[in-house]
Amino acid sequence: MDNKNIIGHVHTLETFGLVDGPGVRFVVFLKGCRMRCKFCHNPDTWNGEGKEWTAGELFAHVRKYKSYWKNNGGITVSGGEPLLQMEFVTGLFSLAKTEGIHTALDTAGEPFRMEPGYLEKFDRLMDVTDLFLLDLKMMDNEGHKTLTGVENGNILQMAQYLSEHGKKMWIRHVLVPGVTDDGQDLKAMYEFISALKTVERTEILPYHTLGIMKWRELGLNYPLEGVPVPTEEQVRRAEEILHIK
Repeated sequence: MDNKNIIGHVHTLETFGLVDGPGVRFVVFLKGCRMRCKFCHNPDTWNGEGKEWTAGELFAHVRKYKSYWKNNGGITVSGGEPLLQMEFVTGLFSLAKTEGIHTALDTAGEPFRMEPGYLEKFDRLMDVTDLFLLDLKMMDNEGHKTLTGVENGNILQMAQYLSEHGKKMWIRHVLVPGVTDDGQDLKAMYEFISALKTVERTEILPYHTLGIMKWRELGLNYPLEGVPVPTEEQVRRAEEILHIK
């Protein structure tokens, strides 16, 4: 199939993103996610059905904003989980690379599999992706399963695979008091990240409660009801353990 004609399901578009990669970004939020993170602030992206765009249509729309990006901005695709629409993202990024536009993928890595058929498609995506923003929720496998509904072995494999193939990464960690701030788990995360060769930066994303209303609108019980946002001291402690300057 021609890159331009691959169809994707889009949730929302953000024309002036400042936190999802370097510089000013056009951020595409895709639909669909198999994880059920207890702190998810976009549960309305879980369902895979959204507005249909072809990669060509979306790129034609996105490139209108190219003048905003200057020399260090570009396109970021987020979710949901964009790896569930890998061929669509590859199509979009392939078009972007024909014009030298920087591409970034914001992913939690859940769909990743060390299987030949999957890796063949993933390698094509890797070739047209300049930066991977990888969300690491937790290192402990059982804790990760309780928090997100899935195990994390394949997610850690993805980080190692990206490192082995020289792909730049930013590691992000959502800090939830009493949930993802355990000192031993953060130390294990630091050791894991330190063994990767291509991590450019590590970021703490402080937990917030802005998504609770979406849970209620969807008729869902919010599992972290009453959990406070982290204090500055809690964020600073986590940054110290992860050696974030």
